[in-house]
Amino acid sequence: MKVIIVGLGRTGCQLVKYLSNTDYDITVIDKEKKLVDKVTDRYNVNGIVGSGASRETLIAAGAEIADAIVAMTHVDEINLLSCMQAKSLGTLRAAARILHPDFVNEQEDLKKEYKIDYLIKPKSDMAEEIYRNIGMPGYMKFEGFWEDNVQMINLNVLDDSPVKDKTLAQIRQSVSSDFLVTTVIRGDKLYIPDGSFVIKEGDSIDITADKKNIGGVLDRLGISKCKADRIVIAGCGATGEFLLDMLIKYRASITVLEDDPEQCRHLMQKYESVKVICSQDEIIDVLEEEKVSDADVMISLTDNDETNLVISMYAWSSGIPSVITRVDKPEHVKLLHKVNIDITVSPTELSALKMLRFLRNHEMDGEDNEIGKFYHAAEGRAEIMEFVAGNGCMHLDTAFADKAFALKKDVLIAAIIRDGAPIIPSGSSVIKAGDRVIVASSKKNHIRNINEIFTS
Repeated sequence: MKVIIVGLGRTGCQLVKYLSNTDYDITVIDKEKKLVDKVTDRYNVNGIVGSGASRETLIAAGAEIADAIVAMTHVDEINLLSCMQAKSLGTLRAAARILHPDFVNEQEDLKKEYKIDYLIKPKSDMAEEIYRNIGMPGYMKFEGFWEDNVQMINLNVLDDSPVKDKTLAQIRQSVSSDFLVTTVIRGDKLYIPDGSFVIKEGDSIDITADKKNIGGVLDRLGISKCKADRIVIAGCGATGEFLLDMLIKYRASITVLEDDPEQCRHLMQKYESVKVICSQDEIIDVLEEEKVSDADVMISLTDNDETNLVISMYAWSSGIPSVITRVDKPEHVKLLHKVNIDITVSPTELSALKMLRFLRNHEMDGEDNEIGKFYHAAEGRAEIMEFVAGNGCMHLDTAFADKAFALKKDVLIAAIIRDGAPIIPSGSSVIKAGDRVIVASSKKNHIRNINEIFTS
C-alpha cells in the first residue's frame, strides 16, 4: 500500500517508526530538509522537502496513485488542504490531525468540505482518556470501550496482585471468570497467553471484561478508585479546557495552575467555579504554596515534558493517590515508569496509533477480508480485531476446549458479542453464525479474515 505522510514532528516520526517493518511504500513530506534527511537515513522511506499543501509536491510524492495520505503538521489548515489536494489528484483515502478547538467542533463539516475520511483530535481525545482514569491507581489504566460492551484495561502486576504467579486457568477459577488476559508484555517481549501461561510480577497485561461487571472485576483484582473531591490541574490549554468541560458538572473542588496571565483571565471568565492560580514562580514553590499535597488527583498538562515530570514526582512523593501526567516523548514515559508508578497520557502515541489504525482499516478494505474494527494493544505490538462470523466460518458451534478448535500461535479470542451481549469466553464457549468475534493477535500474524485465526 502506498502511503504519503505529511509532517515529521513527533507524531509523524512515531508513525513512520510503527510502519517501518511493514511492506508499505512510504513517502514523507516536510518543509524542513534536516527532518526529511533524518527520517530517510534511518528508515526505508522516500522523502520530499516541501509543503504537503502544494500540488507540485504531492504529485512528486505520487499522490495520483497513492492509497492514503496522512497529514500531521502543526498547522490545521495545511493538514486539511493537503488532504483535499491529494484527494483531487487521485489519492484514495485521507486522514488529518486537527488541533484547534473550533475545528474539533466543526469536524463533520470539515470532513465533507475537504473530502477527508478520518480526523484525529488529540487534545479532546487526550482529555477523554484522562477523564476515564481520574481516581484510578497508577498501575491500572482504562484503555477504552469496545462498542460500549467490552472494557479494555491495562494493568501492571504488583507484588501483592491476586493474579501474580497464577496461570490464566487458575485466575479464572480463583479470581474471576468475568475477564480475560489478552496480551502480556514482559520486558521487551509480547505474549498472547493461553490457559497455562503464568503471570509474573512486573508484567504489563491487557484485559478484556464485560463493562457491566467491571466493578466486580476491579474488586476481585484488589483495585479501588480513590475519591476525587479535590482535583489540581497544572497547565490548562485546549486539552485542559476539554477536560474542565467534562469535570465541571461534578461537585469536585478544582484548582488550575496556569502560567499564562491571558489564559488565566480567560479561564476565570469561562469557569467561575474553578480556582485559577497564575503560577509564574518556580513550580515546586507554587505546588507547596497551594498545598497540592492535600489533593486527591494531580493532573499535569503543561507543554513541557520536564515540568510535567517534576510535578508528577512531587505529587507521587507527596502521596497523592491519583497522578496523571502528560508526556510527549516515549523515552520520558519509560523514565517515569522506572521511578514511580503513574498514569501517563501521550498525545504523540495516541495520535500515531489512531493513524496506524486508520491505515490498517483502509488496508483491510479488500473483498477478501472481514475485519470490522481494528485496534492496537501492547505498545503497538498486538492487534485487536473484530470479525462477524458468517456461515463460512470454520468450527462454528465447536467448543473452544475441543481439539478441533485449534488457534494459530499468538492468537486468542478475547470476547464474543452475541445479540448485543458480551461473552468472556471459556472452554465451553462456541462461535455461532452472526456473532461478532473479538480477536487478539501478534502483529506478525497479519490476520485478514476470521478463518486465518485457525491452524486448519
